[in-house]
Amino acid sequence: MDLVLKNCKLVDRTGEHYIKIDDGKITDISKAPLKASKTIDMKNNYVLPGFIDPHIHFRDPGLTQKEDFKTGSMAAANGGFTTVIDMPNTLPKTNTYKALKEKIQIAERKSVVNFELQAGPNTLDEMERMMELNPIAFKVFMDLESDESLEKIFHDLSLLKQRTDYNGLVATHCEKKSIVERETGRLKEKAENEAIDYTYARPVESEDESVRQAIDLARANQLRLHICHLSSRKSLSMAKSASKSMPVSWEFTPHHLLMDNSSYNIYETFIKTNPPLRQKQDSVRISDLDEESIIGTDHAPHTLEDKTKGTWVSSPGIPNLETVVPLLLTEVNKGNIDLKIIPKIFSQNAAKVYELKNKGEIAVGKDADLTVIDLKQEGKFNIDEFKTKAEYSPFDGWEYQGLPVMTIVNGKIVMDKL
Repeated sequence: MDLVLKNCKLVDRTGEHYIKIDDGKITDISKAPLKASKTIDMKNNYVLPGFIDPHIHFRDPGLTQKEDFKTGSMAAANGGFTTVIDMPNTLPKTNTYKALKEKIQIAERKSVVNFELQAGPNTLDEMERMMELNPIAFKVFMDLESDESLEKIFHDLSLLKQRTDYNGLVATHCEKKSIVERETGRLKEKAENEAIDYTYARPVESEDESVRQAIDLARANQLRLHICHLSSRKSLSMAKSASKSMPVSWEFTPHHLLMDNSSYNIYETFIKTNPPLRQKQDSVRISDLDEESIIGTDHAPHTLEDKTKGTWVSSPGIPNLETVVPLLLTEVNKGNIDLKIIPKIFSQNAAKVYELKNKGEIAVGKDADLTVIDLKQEGKFNIDEFKTKAEYSPFDGWEYQGLPVMTIVNGKIVMDKL
């Protein structure tokens, strides 16, 4: 069925528009009326290119008590996201042809939004096999690898780029293993530990050193670097400087932008995450968002039991898919963010980095992935109303102004609160 959306506001155009959708594609955009089998009134709300989350953990397979592709993708749709990119640290790890194929089949069966998968590094032969299944990037958890291992991984990825159609994109979790191990050991010697100790066990220096190393390794091996959940102001400065001479991108999470490590005194281990929240003077903040930024939620749900096992044993991770858009639209309403960067940080920039050529833009011929936002709608977050399996959020009870009210994936409405 063809579809027309009428009374649409577009961020980059004046006036109200009609958008026609047919067979999952945008076929016309006009100020003059358009006709179709079905017409939906957007009520003068903003229609944006479908939001893309380049960093989610749907825990499927192996950890589905925390989340699965069905509940996770429903949470994504509820939060205004039309495409998600899943990480490889499931059980088994998505670092073999067999595991990658299995996860693709699971996602195809369960997901209500578009998905892409990152793969984990392995032997060169195994990575060549995985390339037959087109992983969108390779993810390297630098906090789990020695310097020697990292040298080999990046070198092998360089060889993979020469031997296959791998585009050279490597996404990194940047914390330096040796620093984390040293500081964690030191802090565990205390008679008693508080939740905030975790932030000092993985200090800002571990991220800064790891970002510097990732930049050097990517440059030496002619790879494209994407730095996940960047939390340090010094690391941000290094990334921006490096991006002038090589392909470097980075993403921010809502918790690193809106909180600092004093939040541990309120939320304790519910706010535990890697990298941890930083001291205020070291942390990235809302004012660091610009036209080059990318939002990655690092949606990482756990069970309540997993989150309440104490400073060291509690699992790190925060569910973010259903809170991030209202949180940042609230910042728009406060005047802290220009509305014009919202489609860039939530869609266009991620589409560019991850080479999602038919996404990230409202244009004729592009995929009909659209996110509709109501800037005026106000409320309070209520975890009981979320689609995720997670039963906790540090943002539970926070007030917001601005809400995603419709999510359209390939021309199909998958969330409607209009």
